[in-house]
Amino acid sequence: MATNTIDAALLQKMFLAGAKNLESKKEWINDLNVFPVPDGDTGTNMTLTIMSAAKEVSKIANPTMASLAKAISSGSLRGARGNSGVILSQIFRGFTKEISGLDVLTVENIATATQRGTETAYKAVMKPKEGTILTVAKGVSDKAAQAALDTDDVEEAFRSIIEHAESVLAKTPDMLPVLKEAGVVDSGGQGFIVILQGMLDALTGKVTDFSLKEPSQASGSEQVSGKGAALDTVDIKFGYCTEFIIMLDKEFNEKTEQQFKAFLSSIGDSIVCVALDDIVKVHVHTNHPGQAFEKALEYGQLTKMKVDNMREEHNQKVIAQSELQAAAAAEAMRSTADSDAPQKQAEQPHKETGFVTIAAGEGFTEIFKGLGVDEIIEGGQTMNPSTEDILNAAQKVNADTVFVLPNNKNIILAAEQAASIIEGKKLVVIPSKTVPQGITAMINYEASRTADENSQAMTESLSSIATGQLTYAVRDTSIDGQEIKKDDILGLGDKGLLAVGQNIDETLLNMLDAMAQANEEAELVSIYYGAEISEEQAEGVAERVREQHQDMDVELQYGGQPIYYYLVSVE
Repeated sequence: MATNTIDAALLQKMFLAGAKNLESKKEWINDLNVFPVPDGDTGTNMTLTIMSAAKEVSKIANPTMASLAKAISSGSLRGARGNSGVILSQIFRGFTKEISGLDVLTVENIATATQRGTETAYKAVMKPKEGTILTVAKGVSDKAAQAALDTDDVEEAFRSIIEHAESVLAKTPDMLPVLKEAGVVDSGGQGFIVILQGMLDALTGKVTDFSLKEPSQASGSEQVSGKGAALDTVDIKFGYCTEFIIMLDKEFNEKTEQQFKAFLSSIGDSIVCVALDDIVKVHVHTNHPGQAFEKALEYGQLTKMKVDNMREEHNQKVIAQSELQAAAAAEAMRSTADSDAPQKQAEQPHKETGFVTIAAGEGFTEIFKGLGVDEIIEGGQTMNPSTEDILNAAQKVNADTVFVLPNNKNIILAAEQAASIIEGKKLVVIPSKTVPQGITAMINYEASRTADENSQAMTESLSSIATGQLTYAVRDTSIDGQEIKKDDILGLGDKGLLAVGQNIDETLLNMLDAMAQANEEAELVSIYYGAEISEEQAEGVAERVREQHQDMDVELQYGGQPIYYYLVSVE
């Protein structure tokens, strides 16, 4: 029997099913990242964005189109993370504006709403690029318009829309050569289709469970027994819950397993190590996740890598425990954060200008504090803050104008979205794409200038600096004509791959050579070493840089950043 309309109750289920389907496949979406670095986070960002809306949607007991539209739009807008998450939130924003005044949705309504969603998303991006989630969204709205002429059956329409979206997605490598070379389709577009497929599964009755997992809920060995247990007295010896799977390419016999477990015992506790045919599932609580990963790499490739900060989770549980109802905890925490912002402002002397930046690593935190930054959001690669995170940080700064330094190209859109909805002050986004660019922008701020003059000067200063980043490959691929093997060391520049090698120091030197050749007038090299690099090792490589580039000053500083062995700048 044909289904010709979707009421609010059904749309609620469909949206929750779409969110859950994306959440279940987020790691697969992450793996579609073009660059094979350990920070592919499109799936994570889209999941956190839609889950922010899903939490609001799940709270509505008797939904109407108006209440659903408000929850989806507001929740995704404030929870948006990364470029893919912001674009997804804009698709939802346009769609919900079109449906908020309706009682039910027909195929024609869906066509009109998807068209508005696509238009809203394209307008949100300064320079829309085809071959991305935008292209897939346009394919969806175009096919929806055709479906409205062909059928009144929403199930039939949905199937044809998804089928067409998949064909558009398959063409994205032809639109973006970098996708074709890497052998992947666009990850954002794939994530969007996963959401639509989840919605169809709810529409057809294939999915009937629409409950959401509570993110702060403990599981396994982390559960706390007894209602009202004294969580605040727990002493967490090992702070990171680390999980991964080893895909074996070497023999892993009983003796090897015992040796591996002995190593894990030397760096942590709560160890689970189960060998199943050609894979090994590992769980350990440790203060050094990187050491566990490095040891495991001796036996094979790693997948399903997951690290959770248990101390942070513990603090969240302490807060949640004080609430009368666990279901209201998230909203209460947000309300507390919002209400605290004016109080924290009042505690600070008022000033004309303030600063918020995003950075990861205690070294970079100290550098930015020394440059006068008021609020530092911990994040960057793999940890893109949401629009709401940026809003809350800006509200804590008691200033008329707050400059935001995203320091990551994947955070700029979220910052701009925060600037568009902030109240009571002006938020100015300086489009810094790397941490060294953010440092340069702060150095170029002058208190004697107006906010507009500083915005222009700080933005212009970004073009004077080139950034390089050194990390490792998580899979085999091909980039810029170079074959990459898993675990190769990669030197990435502002516009692509600069160096590939097997040795950290040698690859760093090769990357810097390429940067120096492209910036012949450069006078200064700044090297920031990460959490995985010792001071002695960093000093050694810095001395080699000085020997090879005697015409430039070389500065070495501790950044403490994760994932990237070194961040360097040439200016």
